[in-house]
Formats: sequence, structure tokens, C-alpha cells
Amino acid sequence: MRNLPLKLTSCLACLLLAIFTQPAHASKNEQQVLEVMKTATRFMMETVSYNGGFVWSYLPDLSRSWGELEAKRTMVWIQPPGTPTVGHLLLDAYHATGDEYYYEAAQKVASALIWGQLPCGGWNYVFDFAGENSLKQWYATIGKNAWRLEEFQHYYGNATFDDSGTMQAAKFLLRMYVEKDDPVYRYPLEKVIHFVLQSQYPSGGWPQRFPLMHDHPFRGKKDYSSFITLNDDVTPENIEFLIQCYQAIGLQNVKEPIYRAMNQLIVLQQGAPYAGWADQYYVEDMKPAHARSYEPRSINAGTTVRAIHLLMDYYRLTGETKFLAGIPAAIQYLESMELPAEEARKYGHTGNGRQGILVPRFVDPDTGKPLYVHRVGSNVANGHYYTDQNITNTIAHYSSGAFIDIASLKSAYNEIRTKPVEELIKDSPLLSTEQVPLPRFYTRIFSRGGDKGGDVMQVVRSLTKEGYWLTPLQQISNPYKECLDMEPSKETKYASTFVGDEFDTSCYTSEEPVMGISTAVYVSNMMKCIQFLESKKTK
Repeated sequence: MRNLPLKLTSCLACLLLAIFTQPAHASKNEQQVLEVMKTATRFMMETVSYNGGFVWSYLPDLSRSWGELEAKRTMVWIQPPGTPTVGHLLLDAYHATGDEYYYEAAQKVASALIWGQLPCGGWNYVFDFAGENSLKQWYATIGKNAWRLEEFQHYYGNATFDDSGTMQAAKFLLRMYVEKDDPVYRYPLEKVIHFVLQSQYPSGGWPQRFPLMHDHPFRGKKDYSSFITLNDDVTPENIEFLIQCYQAIGLQNVKEPIYRAMNQLIVLQQGAPYAGWADQYYVEDMKPAHARSYEPRSINAGTTVRAIHLLMDYYRLTGETKFLAGIPAAIQYLESMELPAEEARKYGHTGNGRQGILVPRFVDPDTGKPLYVHRVGSNVANGHYYTDQNITNTIAHYSSGAFIDIASLKSAYNEIRTKPVEELIKDSPLLSTEQVPLPRFYTRIFSRGGDKGGDVMQVVRSLTKEGYWLTPLQQISNPYKECLDMEPSKETKYASTFVGDEFDTSCYTSEEPVMGISTAVYVSNMMKCIQFLESKKTK
């Protein structure tokens, strides 16, 4: 092959590698699936990624890209479905195929995450390979102008537990360490474990951000980033990571923090008649607190449902009935908040066929009055959010109502409390005397019954000749424009839209589809391929 052009030689080498790494007994469809998986992954790793890091979506020419906001080419997104999500997928592909290529690709992703790990041990939502000054400039422009995404309007310089980013990165590094006992991952793993333990409050909860910062009071209210946070699964994600550290590497010093965190969920439940949970709490008295402008101090119906399920999970982990004690009062509270039919009609949302009753998402913890969220203005400079008791014309990007399936909650509670406790706790990693292996697959999109071949062959056929899946991008944004200070506006045109005027950099769904490359679609299609291969192994 020495007389062939270098590019052709490289292509032939890749083809030979693909052929010789396929199982000898693979069917034609399985061979096609394996080839497509390799081709798509090579494109993502070699063309789309930046130093092994990813954001959420890209234009085909990579001229623009987005995470939760528009990103620079040098930026890496941590929140799912960002870089740790791709890392988990690559390990899943390695487990499904046995192909070392996927492990080597996962190593590149891990190296990117280790580069972006902060000295404290955690991660911010995003980091920038161009350096901290480049990231600060992004915060001062695109981040500052994102009207509805207030968490990006201020540069903190610390790490966040919000949106599972730090914990997804932590779980991925744990998997990389235990996969081959590679000491390369020991130190960054120890750093993030220390970060989780150090940031936990004595009461058992965690702040949204750490090290603690108090430098961003907003619209006359305290900086909320230090408050005890349940929102976006901060507590259960941290608990799950510590449990995995206990079960996979036998860490003994994490058991007490785990139990302390689970116990705090009991303490944070409010008393009757509003016996639910808030998204965040003041550290001093553990009473409900505010967060962003459209997250008022309140009892949150969605958070309450999640807390009920978590308490049942903690009962399965421990066998301690104290975790079930507050559930009946919480269910009764949710039932009591059902909105009358007239209010439901005014709300206008049907719930997309979901079962259950409509309740206010936010309720004043002192009076029980609903808190419906509205906004006026057209951008971050002239607009603001406010709450009242009017259910009409509420904001679209954060629902003021919630559909609650009370019957399912009652059924789950009645089932768990009548089962023998010995049966419930038999698989608890907390109560096991032996190390419990981590799950083989982390990317949870498996459908029941396995793929029969139809969906996966459509995935195979839809890969472009360049090696990616072209898909309508879910979110795009206005390019950044400097937004000068303006007088407060009473504009209502943007009251129920995802984005304001041309100065708002918040992402929105385009009326005309914009085609591009989606990290989430890559992960989803790869998992369809993995599911297909696994179904063949089962047969």
C-alpha cells in the first residue's frame, strides 16, 4: 500500500480494522450496525469534538454550536447531553462490542473532563479550552443577555451541582477507574469525591454551587446559590454517586454522608396542610427559599412528587420505615391543591394525555395560595418576572401548573408498604457485605422487548456519507448583540415565548427547522444500535 495516496491508505486501513474487529459470527445486519457505529463515532470524535469535548448541537459546517446557550468552538458543555453523556455512551459501546476503539475514545473524553475539572474537584456548566478569560468574556456577552437563563448571567468561577453536570462527570470518571483499575483516573476521582463530601452541609443537604459564593444578589434578593438545593435532583444525584463509590470501590467513609442526606429529605418536608417540599431552603432555618426570578419561595408540586418517589427508594435501600411516614400527608396535600375545572380551562394546557389532576406548581408555603409566574418586557435589560394568582398567560419555559397522577402515587405507596421488607432490601448496595458491580450500561433509553431490526436499520440508512446523522436542531438562538440599558417595558408580546427580542440570547425552537448535528441524536442512535446487538446476544 506504500504507493497509494496517504488518504486512501488511511481509508483502507480503517476498513480493514472494521472488518477484522467484527465478530466472525455476525449477521449482515449486525455487520452493518457495527460499521455504522464506528463511522459515526469516528466523525464525532475526529471532526465534531474539540479536544475530546462536546456541546449539544452544531451546524453541519461547525460555524455555530450550542449547549444550553450558543457556545464558542473551544467550549465544552458538561450538562447532559454533553461531554459526560458521550463518555458514558462510549463505555456502553465498549461493553456491547468489546472493541477497544470505544474505550480509547472514552479515554479522550475523560482527558477533556479532567482538563476542565476545577481545583475544588467539581465542574461548572461549561469550560473553555481557550482559557478563563475567554469564558469570562462569554459570560459577559452571550450569558449576560440570556433573559430566561439567569444562572448564566453571572460568572462565579466555582462548580455547580445543578442539572447533574458534575455528577455525570463524576460517575463517568468512576466508571473509567473501575473499568481497568487505571491509576490515571484515581486522583481526579478522589478530587470529586472530596468535593462532594466537603460541600455537604452538616444537616445533610448540598448547595447548588461550591465553594460557597454570596456575591450575586439579584433584584433585591439574596444570592440563592448557597441554599440547600433539591431542584434538578441535586440531592439524589449526589447520593447515587456516593452509593456507587461505596458499591464499586468499597469506600467506607461515604456511608454516613449518604444516610445524613437521606434523612434530611424527611426533615425538609413541610407540615400539614402544605406537607410538600420546596426546591431550595435557607441554610439557617431550613425553611423554603427562592431561587431564580421565576422560581419563587414556594412548595413545588413536581418536587414533591419526586420526593415521594425518593423516599420509597430510600426505604428500599435501608428497610427503615421512617422514610414512608410522611408520604400519606404529602399525597393528601397534592390532592387538596387540585384546581377547579374553570381554572384548568383558563390554564389552557391539556397535559398531552397525561393522567391525573392539575395543580399549581408553586404554592406559597405560608398561605397555600398559588403563585403563577408571568413576565413583561422584551429582553434582560427592560423585562422582569413576577407572580400573582392569575393562571392565564403564564410563562411557557417553566410551567405554572403540574399534572399529578395521584392514583399511581397511591398504588406505588400501597405496594411498597405491604411487601416484606426482606424482599425489598435484598438488592440494596448499601446493605451488601460485598462489592456490587456498576451497571453495564448507563445510557437509559432501552425500550421493552428489544429492537426488532426495523428502527436500527433506519438508523443505518440515515447516516450521511460524511458520517453523521442530519437532524432538525431542537434549539437555536439569536446571535449576540449588545443590549444597552433600557427603561422598564410593559411589552407583553414575549410573555409566553421562549425567547424575547433580537437581543435575547436564550435558545428557542425555530419555526422553520434548522438542520444540523445533535449530540443527543448521536447518543440515541448509538444506543439503538447497542440495543440491537444486545438483543442478538440474548437470542
